[in-house]
Amino acid sequence: MTQSRKLLRNARLATLTEGVAPYGLIDKGALVLDGDRIAWAGAQADLPADHANLPTEDLGGRLVTPALIDCHTHVVFGGHRAAEFEMRLQGATYEEVARAGGGIVSTVAATRAASPDDLVKTALPRIDAMLAEGVATVEIKSGYGLTLDDELKMLRAARRIAQARPVTVKTSFLGAHAIPPEYKGRPDAYIDEVCLPALAAAQAKGLADAVDGFCEGIAFTPVQIARVFDAARALSIPIKLHAEQLSNLGGAKLAASYGALSADHLEYLDAEGAAAMAAAGTVAVLLPGAFYTLRETQLPPIAALRDHGVPIAVATDCNPGSSPMTSLLLAMNMAATLFGLTVEECLLGVTRNAARALGILSETGTLEAGKRCDIAVWNAERPAELVYPIGYNPLHRRYRGGH
Repeated sequence: MTQSRKLLRNARLATLTEGVAPYGLIDKGALVLDGDRIAWAGAQADLPADHANLPTEDLGGRLVTPALIDCHTHVVFGGHRAAEFEMRLQGATYEEVARAGGGIVSTVAATRAASPDDLVKTALPRIDAMLAEGVATVEIKSGYGLTLDDELKMLRAARRIAQARPVTVKTSFLGAHAIPPEYKGRPDAYIDEVCLPALAAAQAKGLADAVDGFCEGIAFTPVQIARVFDAARALSIPIKLHAEQLSNLGGAKLAASYGALSADHLEYLDAEGAAAMAAAGTVAVLLPGAFYTLRETQLPPIAALRDHGVPIAVATDCNPGSSPMTSLLLAMNMAATLFGLTVEECLLGVTRNAARALGILSETGTLEAGKRCDIAVWNAERPAELVYPIGYNPLHRRYRGGH
């Protein structure tokens, strides 16, 4: 027994372990922390005798869950797009804004002009807002640089966030996010001359935990995305994809054929795509913030995802244009009210299934022995209290790696 061990007792545990419904709930539960790992989790009455005299913290009957995981964000970027928000309020569609030179490419100009320090400095307040709601892991994408140097600059800034704040950061190389102005009408040349070399450089420098792309009419075709995925596969980098957000190009099915960790957005996903995702174990990451901000009406096919047994995750999609949102609690509320997810589906979506979408379920996402001590303690009794409020944060304390 080491001095690093600690007992958390008098808790209502939502362990979210597989196959234990609802929520893997344990009333009058306890956790034993050993350094940065969970050494034991279960009913307090079953606590092993050799743990009984550990330094103890009484949690007062509070609800305890795994710390939250935001598995899809674009939190590192330059500038803002408030003017485009006004354009959309006046009736412009997301596609119209993008084709007029706004959207992603407007953020590209601001990001290219920003220094690495600027990118970190402006991202940290958004990260702080996430941590204040119990988040311990954040995925951060590149995709606003669209040159080799600027894509690497974004990924380095993302890595620096993990040094500046107590948070685990997983990075995704999103070079195939948009076609920059200097390559207008030449998407294949952009992939050849920028995207693929930048991907290789990111892998060589240890900056990319996954590869992502945007498969859409205003971005890249499935054939072009497949070229990026072929390169990712050759480099042994896991794959993710923005798919079926504005139309159905078969992106989710393509991603599944590469064994993708996740396909994200999915409003226009069809049954064939859902079946392919289920067969590949690909997680469906739903992004209700973008659905809300863009005032979309096409709902993701929740029934098809359920019928095929596709794991569902929920994320903020924090970005400067289509989802300027940092609240994962609000994302859960939106997923319930707009998409019809159950409370349990919402909570699984920001814990166990979010971890699966990042390929880190062996490390975090549930309260089980051997997992990292990423824990959220809530001023709540029921899991529903995390989903139904709007604008209220019930977090009591967040543990990340046991601290």
